Amino acid sequence: MSGKHSERADGDNQSTGHVVIEKPAKGDGAALWRIARDSGKLDLNSSYAYLLWCLDFADTSVVARVDGEVVGFVMGYRRPARTDTALVWQVAVDSSQRGRGLAGTLLDALYGRLVDEGVRYLDTTITPDNEASIRLFESFATRWGAELQRSELFADGDFPDAHEREDLFRIGPLSPARRPRGR
Repeated sequence: MSGKHSERADGDNQSTGHVVIEKPAKGDGAALWRIARDSGKLDLNSSYAYLLWCLDFADTSVVARVDGEVVGFVMGYRRPARTDTALVWQVAVDSSQRGRGLAGTLLDALYGRLVDEGVRYLDTTITPDNEASIRLFESFATRWGAELQRSELFADGDFPDAHEREDLFRIGPLSPARRPRGR
């Protein structure tokens, strides 16, 4: 199976090219860091962490490119104690591409590949106030015909700094037979 997925970008003239979805390359780390920083919502990791992520976790991550430039990403990894589960660490889309469904397309492309490799569950954590992320993952569960379970993972007091609690969203089981079509 090819590591690339292509779709036509819709909408205004900010993006006239095709969206290409593929595994990240080592050189994409700086772009991921900038998109995460500019999101204003994500916990920003060090630039070094994004570089390493693109190198060591490319098989469980995807980027979206328009005209060769990274405009969105999903970073994930397979959970060591649960190899049938891939955790989504971060999802971010450049402001020029928001409102087009790109985050959902990225998730579908990534998990479309991962379910062929035996992944049956998507895990992610979301703060209770992040309504956009909650809607994104609820929509993913609906498209995939999978159950979504939500539970508290980290309480406010678990963090050494001021951080809202993180709820675990577990979606599955995922099946190649229930893969969304046309995304």
